[in-house]
Amino acid sequence: MMNPTPQPSDEVAARAANSPLVRDFGLLIKSATRLEQRIDSALRQECGISHTMLEVLIRLCRRPGEEVSQRQLADDLTLTSSGTTRLVDRMEDAGLVRRVPSAEDRRVALVEPTPEGRTAFVRAAAVHAQVVEKYFVKPLTADDYTQLTGALGEIDKALREDNG
Repeated sequence: MMNPTPQPSDEVAARAANSPLVRDFGLLIKSATRLEQRIDSALRQECGISHTMLEVLIRLCRRPGEEVSQRQLADDLTLTSSGTTRLVDRMEDAGLVRRVPSAEDRRVALVEPTPEGRTAFVRAAAVHAQVVEKYFVKPLTADDYTQLTGALGEIDKALREDNG
């Protein structure tokens, strides 16, 4: 019979739960989540779209004329294929985007913004910018903001380079 794994004491568990790494990462996640909630709430209230819909419109409006497939949207937004399909369905129903067949591959549906989608995007981008300015930029000094965005860029780079 194997020996059972020893159970950590309450003190050991409390030390792990209160470690600086756990605390600091939790602060990052809580701050990002709260900012996301503020952005989403403002966009829904003032523009009638979700933050995720805005992210789709950002991607579609970034390079006019670029062909963007639903699969590319799913990859860019880290959504599942079915989640992206449902999102694009809702956006199509709202008149924000339209699907068009790819000239190269009939199995591929491309997604493009409608004129109404571009109008909604410009309005939503302004609301997004106001919330980001108020809660992400203003609380920091210019130097702290530069350091923060530089550090986030380095973290993102490390995560993209190490796919494991």
